[in-house]
Amino acid sequence: MSAERYNPREMEPHWQNVWNQNQSFIARNDDPRERYYVLEMFPYPSGRIHMGHVRNYAMGDVLARYHRAQGKNVLHPMGWDAFGLPAENAAIERKQNPGPWTRQNIASMREQLKSMGLSIDWTREIATCEPDYYQHQQALFIDFLAAGLITRKKSKVNWDPVDMTVLANEQVIDGKGWRSGAPVEQRELTQWFFKISDYADELLAGLDGLEQWPEKVRLMQRNWIGKSEGLRLLFEIAQGSETGATSIDVFTTRPDTIFGASFLALSPDHPLTGQLAATDPALATFVDECHSLGTSTEALEKAEKRGYLTHLTVKHPVIEGATLPVYVANFVLMDYGTGAVFGCPAHDQRDLDFARKYDLEVNPVVLPPGADAAGFVIANEAYDEAGTIFNSEFLDGLSIEDAKRAATAFFAERTVDGRPQGTVEINFRLRDWGISRQRYWGCPIPVIHCEVCGTQPVPKKDLPVILPEDVSFDQPGNALDHHPTWKNTTCHQCGGAARRETDTMDTFVDSSWYFARFTAPQATTPTDPKAASAWLPVDQYIGGVEHAILHLLYSRFFTRAMQKTGHVAVAEPFKGLFTQGMVTHETYKSAAGDWVLPTEVLIEVHGEKRTAKRLGTDAPLTIGSIEKMSKSKKNVVDPDEIVATYGADTARWFMLSDSPPERDVQWTEAGVEGASRFQQRVWRLVGETAALNEQSKDIVVKKDDKEAVVLRKTTHRAVHAISDEIEGLRFNRAVAQVYELTNALVRAAGVMAAAPESRLDALHDGVSRLVQVIAPMMPHLAETCWAALGHQGLVADAPWPEVDPSLLIDDEIIIPVQINGKRRGELNVARGTPRADLEQQVLSLDVIVRMLEGKAPKKLVIVPDRIVNVVI
Repeated sequence: MSAERYNPREMEPHWQNVWNQNQSFIARNDDPRERYYVLEMFPYPSGRIHMGHVRNYAMGDVLARYHRAQGKNVLHPMGWDAFGLPAENAAIERKQNPGPWTRQNIASMREQLKSMGLSIDWTREIATCEPDYYQHQQALFIDFLAAGLITRKKSKVNWDPVDMTVLANEQVIDGKGWRSGAPVEQRELTQWFFKISDYADELLAGLDGLEQWPEKVRLMQRNWIGKSEGLRLLFEIAQGSETGATSIDVFTTRPDTIFGASFLALSPDHPLTGQLAATDPALATFVDECHSLGTSTEALEKAEKRGYLTHLTVKHPVIEGATLPVYVANFVLMDYGTGAVFGCPAHDQRDLDFARKYDLEVNPVVLPPGADAAGFVIANEAYDEAGTIFNSEFLDGLSIEDAKRAATAFFAERTVDGRPQGTVEINFRLRDWGISRQRYWGCPIPVIHCEVCGTQPVPKKDLPVILPEDVSFDQPGNALDHHPTWKNTTCHQCGGAARRETDTMDTFVDSSWYFARFTAPQATTPTDPKAASAWLPVDQYIGGVEHAILHLLYSRFFTRAMQKTGHVAVAEPFKGLFTQGMVTHETYKSAAGDWVLPTEVLIEVHGEKRTAKRLGTDAPLTIGSIEKMSKSKKNVVDPDEIVATYGADTARWFMLSDSPPERDVQWTEAGVEGASRFQQRVWRLVGETAALNEQSKDIVVKKDDKEAVVLRKTTHRAVHAISDEIEGLRFNRAVAQVYELTNALVRAAGVMAAAPESRLDALHDGVSRLVQVIAPMMPHLAETCWAALGHQGLVADAPWPEVDPSLLIDDEIIIPVQINGKRRGELNVARGTPRADLEQQVLSLDVIVRMLEGKAPKKLVIVPDRIVNVVI
């Protein structure tokens, strides 16, 4: 080795070129070895990768390289989630088609990712914006339509009046569009829907089998699906029968609180609300105001609880002669239950807030354990915990669950409008997935509308329905809708004039099946079922927890739909799921309040105090909070700059070493410099070992001495521990084991001159194994070190080092010594020490001699290699 310092800028491109020439990371479908499929959530091509990408893909790459070294056929692909509104908005700003902008970004990000040395099979690369991908998505749409999994219906939607498109509930933030910031409106549009609600029970039950998913993610999905068993309860109208209605259906999960009911509330979209609003302008205005909130549960929960008192009243179903007022309330959703609820303010915070606002009765009917019924009152917080029913006549004294059953039985025996007053019913919060988007840059929905033949899917032989490139964004709204020719076509059935569907698919559709396409990206059908069956489900999926609900839930539905239509054989797409933490950094501000990039900051340390000023000036800066890296606050670090300064391996190592992978990691210059120093330390150790090999090449190696045996044990135990930590995705703990092994090897190399003939093999073997276990984390350095140690071939192709089980066993053990069952001392002895020897050593211990006072013990209980108890 001639180089004193390892040069990552020289070696990293070299090894990337070698891997590429050797096709080291190509997965072949006909490979008979055990398969392992690792996948990180594919990126949106914004133009630049960020440190979050580096962390995400470094984790996946460790698993891919580790399992490849274990002898498996590893699939580790990459693609681009390339459709969507950001590209369209960028195109509008630049007055160009979003296609070239997107493809240019993909090219830039591809080169950045390649510079990280990721073991990706680039031959399987896909981009969702390319016709060779989305034509198969269109084919899936047609198959789903034929299988009854898609419907077209009118529904209330969130409408962004600036971006001129439908928004999902999650894209409405505080009543405004997530990108435009414009107040969102509710409109009724005809939309295409995937019938995900048909699978609600199955999606819920399937969570129990996903044992390799984080429990928090499974809980989030359970809550989103929202299965609830309750009672459909009829309230007879007492006043207001001129509407033609004689009763109102209410869905409730708390029939046990019926004696505490003080009002009924209708959704602004309830049919009865519409009838009343037709003759009540003030109510019609209130309904319009409600529609400005958006449709998401979160938006409604955050909004001030407001209601409009109608002239309707209903009979209280259990209190003779009592009536309840009927409101229209902004917090009641039409698409859950019946669109009507009864309010029990004492035991529901939302109802309590509403009752206090409108001065309604608050009657507690659930008594907390140990509370005095005579003195129990509700102030500003509803009581929603366990308790005993009281103030409820025939339900008094029952538990909540028993009271639910009793109330259900009671109402089942009574009738209203000739129907049972109460009927058990199961509801789900999950709603069908509306996929229609009024925008250009998305997958065209393969449907035509003919006035004679109706709405018909495009024949598969005519796929793909390709987006036109000659679009104009001069007019607001969907560029496809005002394209002069694209939307006009011919009906394939009658030959008459027809119109193409101008809505495009929600981009969540693109990402709901890409993992299946990776298994055979050149197939002429959406999947090669044989290949998909061989690879799926994905063994390990890695991504941000922000996708824990929609993306994962949609993918789970999509896989079931593909199973039903014969494209895959599995129901669940991802066997294992890991959600990594974010990458954070300090923030810095100038005196004028402007955010400042970390590269423009000079940090000075004075004892325990840290100050900052702008680089090259004396202008002081304020050191702010540590937050997720974001361009808006400029607390970002460019991966290209890190690679250019320290090398990709340093960035990878720091991302893996600094904190548990499920937690946030704080990017610090000191941490990166520490990672770089460790890289050089490993390089020096390899150099010293190689030099010792060269100097001692004529020495006849003797049997290992004691120090060599200790070194071998240390090495094998470290390899065993590192393997366990990687398989458990505890990368920071694997790094800690690497540090300990390196320290031991450095110490051994430093004293090697004392007995090279009996320790050199142990050192060389230990350093070689060190190089192998760091190869998944710092692959470029590992290749350079592997070659420097004289090994043939690539470390990327080398098998994972085997562990000798005998070296994992301690020869010496510590045995506790008890007197009458109480620990008084211990023995350090060889494993398997004979009983007679143990007795002699125990009875020779000072503490035993003192307590026996020359007498013989009554009994000596010895459990070999475990414990000794002296009975005196």
